[in-house]
Amino acid sequence: MPRRPTISDVAVRAGVSPATGSRWLNGRIELPESTGDRIRIAVADLTYYPHAQARRLSSGKAEVIGIILPDIANPFFVLLAGEAERVAVAVGYDVVIWSTRNKVERELACFDRLASGYADGLILITKNEDDGCLAARIRSARDRVVIIDENVPGTDAPKFFVDNELGGYGATRHLLDHGHKLIAHIGRPMGVMSAIERAAGWRRALTESGNPPPDGWHIASEYEIEPARADARALFHLSPMPTSVFAGSEAIALGVMYAASERGLEIPVDLSLVGFDCMPINGLFGPPLTTIEQPIAQLGRLGAERLLSLIVEPEAPRSKHRVQRLPVKLAVRNSVAAPAGTQILADPRAVDRPQEIDRVARRTRR
Repeated sequence: MPRRPTISDVAVRAGVSPATGSRWLNGRIELPESTGDRIRIAVADLTYYPHAQARRLSSGKAEVIGIILPDIANPFFVLLAGEAERVAVAVGYDVVIWSTRNKVERELACFDRLASGYADGLILITKNEDDGCLAARIRSARDRVVIIDENVPGTDAPKFFVDNELGGYGATRHLLDHGHKLIAHIGRPMGVMSAIERAAGWRRALTESGNPPPDGWHIASEYEIEPARADARALFHLSPMPTSVFAGSEAIALGVMYAASERGLEIPVDLSLVGFDCMPINGLFGPPLTTIEQPIAQLGRLGAERLLSLIVEPEAPRSKHRVQRLPVKLAVRNSVAAPAGTQILADPRAVDRPQEIDRVARRTRR
């Protein structure tokens, strides 16, 4: 196999020193036009390509960002990471995606790679309740981590979340507006921020309506299909059985659909269902799922832009990083109807549901 040309070979051919050739190719010095032409011709004649790792080591940057995902098979995380990658690649950065399989030790290993210089910064999406270990690593990597979707308490890093509480409230109000009073909720384990907030919105809407939820109507599951499927089966054994379910994610909603089908329940005739996420594939569900729509691409875009600004301008003055909450809205489709045996007139406010959710929240939430 022929030897790969080096910058020394280019320098000999162009009649300059290796340092001069390298600095000119990296745009760090200006040379007379004739000297630059000799280097350019030598590069073309030798088919020389700069060694990317050596160039990065000389600049002190890897020109790589890492994206830490809990589950690479989940479409929500794939869409978010894809938008972040688009932003990074557009400005010349490579992207490495690490799937942690929701294991804390794998998340911590990613911070080892950051410390070793493998990446210049991290976008972190975790689904774990932190015991303090992850927060400590984030604090030690000051201004090189952006947190998206779920919080890690005790950290001062840029954070981008959606208004989970408002989403849970809007989903439940939509079911109440259709005449439902028996509204169950299946969400994530109680220690996770998104689960806490979405459940709080569900509970607030029911309490305001005079129908506080009884014990056993809030099930802590996982944002995955099979665990939700098993938990929905248990929910259907309650007496009285819920007439509707607010699912904390669309993976949970799909698990509820499977369990309902197994029991011979038809959606929305026998059971109404509202999800949370708004995956592009949800129109393929039967029937299309009414859901709380998250701005998934915007989360990825803002996270990547903020991280790159920290990397590119490390000396810029920093104040305490603020948490940015992105709005959600209700996407009304065909998975909600009035409870069997009742007839509810259409609510005229439902025509413009996103604005209605905002208005109600401003009036009632403190």
